[in-house]
Amino acid sequence: MPDIKLRRSHKLGLPKARKLAWKWAEKVEEKFGMECTVIEGDDSDTVVFERSGVSGELQVAADHFDLHARLGFLLGAFSKSIEAEIEKELDALLGQAAAKAAPKATTKATPKAASAKAKRKAT
Repeated sequence: MPDIKLRRSHKLGLPKARKLAWKWAEKVEEKFGMECTVIEGDDSDTVVFERSGVSGELQVAADHFDLHARLGFLLGAFSKSIEAEIEKELDALLGQAAAKAAPKATTKATPKAASAKAKRKAT
């Protein structure tokens, strides 16, 4: 049976990584008909997923995700495209989480910019 193994590092911490793993589980249940079970632990969680022809686990830690999927004989022929789709879904969720965590840029008006704005309003 072909295996798919992925590792993605992150800086989310366990609470945010947990939320992201729940989103991932909901998405693969809906999109691919997976049955997902989340096993919460003190230092990490495990999302166990399966459906006909595929089974695996997503290990969720404070600083990384490890995914291991085992494909059955028929799905093994599509292992590269399945791996690419899993990567795409997980990377998209990580990208969204990173964008939310990024500090928002604040702009302060410099005295010169503030006086120029005041001059425009006066005219």
